[in-house]
This record gives sequence, C-alpha cells and structure tokens, in this order.
Amino acid sequence: MGFVIAIAQQKGGAGKSTLAAHLGAALAAGRRVALVDADPQATLSHWVALRARHGGIAPVALEAPSGWRVPATLDRLRRSHEVVLLDTPPHAETDNRVALRAADLVLVPLQPSGPDLWASETTLRLAEAEGRPARVVLNRVPARGRLKQVVLAELASRGIAPLGPGLGNRSAFATAFMLGLGVTEADPESLAAQELAATLSALEQIMKN
Repeated sequence: MGFVIAIAQQKGGAGKSTLAAHLGAALAAGRRVALVDADPQATLSHWVALRARHGGIAPVALEAPSGWRVPATLDRLRRSHEVVLLDTPPHAETDNRVALRAADLVLVPLQPSGPDLWASETTLRLAEAEGRPARVVLNRVPARGRLKQVVLAELASRGIAPLGPGLGNRSAFATAFMLGLGVTEADPESLAAQELAATLSALEQIMKN
C-alpha cells in the first residue's frame, strides 16, 4: 500500500501546490507517484499539463476529484502507487478534515511570519484531532535576518516539529514550476535543489518508519 501525504494550510498562498510538485517530481525519480489536486484553483493540474510537454522525465499521475470523492480516490491510488501527494484546498475546514483523515502524514507549508504561523494552527489542530502526524515545512525563507530562527523557536515552544531545514526564497523553485518540472530536474546543482533534497531525505525517514 502506498503512503499518502496531505499538504494542507488554511492560509492561501503558502506554497502548497509548489511543494507538492517539487516533492512529487523528486519522489518520481525512483517511485510510482500520484498527485491528487483537490484545490479549486487547479494549480497542480496546470503544472502537470506543462510537464506533459517534456520527454524523458519521470511520469507523475494526476487526478482532480471533488471534495467528497477525495477519500475514495486516495484509497484507490494508494493501491497502485508508492506515494500519493494530496494538494488540499485552503479555507475549507470540512473538506480538509475528511482528507486529512485518509492521510498517513500531513505537511504544512509555512512562510516564516507571524500571520502564517497563526494560520497554520488550525491545520495542525485538525491533524491532531484526526490522529495524523504533522510536520511543518518552512517555505520561502529569506536569505538574511533572524526571522527563521524566531519562527523555529516559536515552533519548538509549541512542540511542533519542522521537516528538514526548510526551503529558501529562491527563484529556481518558481522557474522550475513554470516549466512543469521539479527543481531537482530543472536545476539539480542549485541551492534550491539541495534544500529540496534535504527535505526529501527527512521525509523518507518518516516514510520508512
């Protein structure tokens, strides 16, 4: 049976779809991977459409079910794929509760700011209520300043574990996404690819356990 990862965040613009795409592309290099786009904005679906233009890259399956069909879709895909990544809709607590219930792990992308941290609390509470482990992925971290350390200290004080070192605010992520690629495919020697690889390594340790 495959491992289902829900990427969820109540606040829009946190980078859910981008994180799902980059993780999906990296995981697909050695596994059967499926993406489930449950976000009405369909950003992940657009990325997969762009990806279809490239040859010689790892295939990634995609389905885009409506809210109430998500659990059945996940159950079916986990039987034929090793990893299933779910991009959940923002501002949809009921749909997210159902989706998180079907996941093995919840990833919460978090830009290092007070409003994003406060907004993430709803998603983390949902995961806890459904008995699902959750990890925060710091995203779009500025290259300079103490903001990352301040947010990490606040997370630690609340007993919230980050996944890996986080992803910087780097143009390589956005550029690869616009091409329908993951950063490890488009720019494998970049700092962005190294950060993604470190995040993936931490994720794989959770999946093994």
